[in-house]
Amino acid sequence: MSVDEDARWLEWVTKQFESIAGDDKEIDIDEFKTALKVKESFFAERFFALFDSDGSGSISLDELLKALDLLIHGSETDKLKFLFQVYDVDGSGSIDPDELRTVLKSCLRESAISLPEEKLDDLTLALFESADRDNSGSITFEELKAELENFPEVMENLTISAANWLKPPAAADQKKRRAPRYLTRAYWQNNSRKLFFLCLYAVVTVLLFTGAMLQHRHGGAWFMVAKGCGQCLNFNCTFILVLMLRRFLTWLRATWVVRVFPLDQNILLHQIVGYAILCFTLVHTTAHVFNFVQLSEHSGFSLWEYLLTTRPGVGWVNGTASLTGVVLQLVIFLMVLCSSTFVRRSGHFEVFYWSHLSYVWVWALLVVHCANFWKWFLVPGLIFLLEKIVGIAVARMGGLHIVEVNLLPSKVTHLVIKRPEFFHFKPGDYVYINIPEIAKYEWHPFTISSPPEQSDSLWLHIRSMGQWTNRLYEYFRQPQREEVSPKRLAASLRHRRQLTRAQVSAKFGENHRFCNIKCYVDGPYGTPTRQIFTSEHAVLIGAGIGITPFASILQSIMYRYRMRKQNCPNCNYSWCENIKDGEMLLRKVDFIWINRDQKSFEWFVSLLTKLEMDQADEEPEGRFLEMHMYMTSALSKNDMKAIGLQMALDLLAKKEKRDSITGLRTRTQPGRPEWGKVFQKVSEENKGKVHVFYCGAPALAKTIKAQCERFGFNFYKEHF
Repeated sequence: MSVDEDARWLEWVTKQFESIAGDDKEIDIDEFKTALKVKESFFAERFFALFDSDGSGSISLDELLKALDLLIHGSETDKLKFLFQVYDVDGSGSIDPDELRTVLKSCLRESAISLPEEKLDDLTLALFESADRDNSGSITFEELKAELENFPEVMENLTISAANWLKPPAAADQKKRRAPRYLTRAYWQNNSRKLFFLCLYAVVTVLLFTGAMLQHRHGGAWFMVAKGCGQCLNFNCTFILVLMLRRFLTWLRATWVVRVFPLDQNILLHQIVGYAILCFTLVHTTAHVFNFVQLSEHSGFSLWEYLLTTRPGVGWVNGTASLTGVVLQLVIFLMVLCSSTFVRRSGHFEVFYWSHLSYVWVWALLVVHCANFWKWFLVPGLIFLLEKIVGIAVARMGGLHIVEVNLLPSKVTHLVIKRPEFFHFKPGDYVYINIPEIAKYEWHPFTISSPPEQSDSLWLHIRSMGQWTNRLYEYFRQPQREEVSPKRLAASLRHRRQLTRAQVSAKFGENHRFCNIKCYVDGPYGTPTRQIFTSEHAVLIGAGIGITPFASILQSIMYRYRMRKQNCPNCNYSWCENIKDGEMLLRKVDFIWINRDQKSFEWFVSLLTKLEMDQADEEPEGRFLEMHMYMTSALSKNDMKAIGLQMALDLLAKKEKRDSITGLRTRTQPGRPEWGKVFQKVSEENKGKVHVFYCGAPALAKTIKAQCERFGFNFYKEHF
């Protein structure tokens, strides 16, 4: 650090100390724990003991500055000595197995990892035996230093990540000035279809607005503006329907149109057009109000009569234009409000769902309100009606049945539905499902998590995040209790009738049951992931339950991969032929799954284990499928509270050839991915054009998309 940086750092730490310390200008153990934000008191107590150099039971500013100077400005050896002292609980100058076990147990708690006691013993022995080079029964400082040298990524940045309050914020003049991403060449290249569509949409809107204004120039300025907005509303209120013709768009995805227009972003475009409708409606209404003010000055009708009655005769159906306009204004505003993110994502999907059904009333009112709207609406409306009729016919044809249910960790409900012969879909497609037992009139979209090659059943993995999904989970979680009463036979008969109505025939285990519950499925509908098989290098990124589209895709990929796999008839050796065909051009697949905690991995691990086992022993261009698991609650490898644990997990994974957290061959990485490094590695592999497919939280999508633009990768996101 320079002199100026040192001065800033000293000023910052002093300020932080004063905000944490009490009136006595000393930091006690409780204040220290609060400041460090640690989950496990062991590390707070060890750090506190080392910071408190005079053993007074509190830390002064001088003691804090001295310790922090060592951790932030000290040499590598100084930091290692501090780490050794943390692990050397009894201060004997060496670390014995029991001390190491105590430290690792605290590391597990700090990283929110739960392992059996036997596994903790294995981790302790793996690290201890590797570090105890002289077999003396204890680890010295030199031995710990030598062991850490085998993990260079840890040595790069040894610090206490939880103590962010110790680090001064970056100065404004030190921040790199970068051009806005919207002005970069990479952004325009990767968003060319969307930008082309938006430009075309803007040109059409301007032409319609201008043409309508010129056509009605005799009526005055406000009348011209109202008519211009009205013509734009004719177009937009029809076009917003086109963007939601799911079957029509699914068919278009198989044509050349997908290379010109951003069909995969139809939901985003639907939202943009929806906001445009709201804006045009407000301007249209305002212009008419001002126009009515002018008319009321020269006619026998007041402003309120123009707005709220049919007496002035405004409109082509009994003078109802004003009244229908007021109602339309209210309904459109309500629809936009109820479709906001905070409504849809806050567990009130039903509010969005039912309010959005008022689109039928909007179209009906528009036909009455505007004399020309029916001309715009006729063809798209007929296609929409045809889609609805086909959807109802397909969904109700015979009806489907849920034949098996598994309740998985993280409140995930796995539904197994008997698949009809006529039901064909592509990997990554989604369906709308209606289960009358849960809600008679509600339809909800979920990705199909089984591969098309699985002909007997459909899988849906549904996470409990809203009212409907919670009701679904609780419905199958409720145990089937037998009634105990003097009238045993009557109670038994009543219980059987209840089972008949619910149509649940048997239950096996607490979280698994076979059943025969009727449901209806509307679909399938296509998604951006349909393009995965035309990619050469695909990167699949799932965050939490966002893995479900890739469950189907990965299984389908590996099914096709097995078709290429060759086995030696004389031994167990296998290899994969590098063959490209018309259906799959893939040369490499990277699968990245990011989860918050350990339990979130459990429901999908069995499938991932099977996919790992399907890999060939030898492949011409390296492994075809690589998995990368990240657990965000676990502290990173360069954190002092996690170094020992991550080293032990690495050593045990090499020894047992599987990860201790998930049981996979792939080692689970702590913390969040460093996307710059991840995509740099992908870029260096040179497997062909890279396509990144993402499903998960919108906030993370923005980060990944920005990195894709930097590296020139194509980015696709699930939007439904």
